[in-house]
Amino acid sequence: MMGEEMNKLDKNYLSLLRDILNDGVEKSDRTGTGTISLFGKQIRHKMSDGFPLLTTKKMAVKTMMTELKWFLKGDTNIKYLVDNGCNIWNGDAYKAFMSTFSTMPGIQSSLPSQKEFINKIKTNDEFAQKWGELGPIYGKQWRDWDGRQERDGSYDMSLDQIANLIFQLKRNPDSRRLMVNAWNVGELDSMVLPPCHYGFQVYTKELGLDERIDIYNGSRVPMNRSSDYFHEHMDHYGIPRRSISLMWNQRSVDTFLGLPFNIASYGTLLCLIAKEVGMVPDELIGNLGDVHLYSNHIEQSREQTLREPYRLPTVYFSNLNLLDGEFDYEIRDYNYHPTIKAQISN
Repeated sequence: MMGEEMNKLDKNYLSLLRDILNDGVEKSDRTGTGTISLFGKQIRHKMSDGFPLLTTKKMAVKTMMTELKWFLKGDTNIKYLVDNGCNIWNGDAYKAFMSTFSTMPGIQSSLPSQKEFINKIKTNDEFAQKWGELGPIYGKQWRDWDGRQERDGSYDMSLDQIANLIFQLKRNPDSRRLMVNAWNVGELDSMVLPPCHYGFQVYTKELGLDERIDIYNGSRVPMNRSSDYFHEHMDHYGIPRRSISLMWNQRSVDTFLGLPFNIASYGTLLCLIAKEVGMVPDELIGNLGDVHLYSNHIEQSREQTLREPYRLPTVYFSNLNLLDGEFDYEIRDYNYHPTIKAQISN
């Protein structure tokens, strides 16, 4: 039954859509589409309730996973995305390409269409290397942040924030500095699009005995309940001692198309980091700035708010090599309503 088993994630997301539809104010935007928006919202999800993949419309799981792998690899060229069937950055790359020739009268008619442009990215490595580059966006900042001055005054030109995060989680899991930032002020003008979700922070805590026993029982490993050494017993079977939560910050939120994608992407990242450091994913939190609906997403949003959610699916990750941006995944028991088509605003 759907109604009685409504998952809180879909419920909260649909509530946010209704808030914007009912109370959003009209605002102009850089795309020229127009929006209605609110400011300062939050999404929270307990990972124990299921994998955060909305069920009130079908989600493009492969596209989301491919983009996250691209970020983790530190890549900023759409060639990898195009080769793997992920098209969400195509419009930004094409727009940047066309803007290069905007001051050259008479040449516009000879330029390729977006479809032709993407085909050249796919088939011509030299063309892709030159025109598929998006500047120092997410992957560059996550894996190769420019500029770090050491205490002795020397200057290190690169910092791998993801590798550093994993190192610090293993060394000092109670630190309040477990953060990754994509908002590099000195490089914003070189990016085809400044980061919408501009940073995230993780938080860990020790699991209580009852919490570890719950995980232990879920693993279906027999336990000697007469033992006085439950923690040691669970250590033997690899039951984690800590949980980890992730909170991301987002300045601009395309609530209909982008936010469901962001929720699932950061939910995946939380699972991957937890697996890498031997912890249990706990809570996913999104701090949302300008939450908006584009004017050409209004009717689609109304349609989605009328749908009853299904239970959330589960996910299983394997063959993880986090620092190489490689992992396999299996989504199980994903029931969903049909896709609702909408145009991306670039």
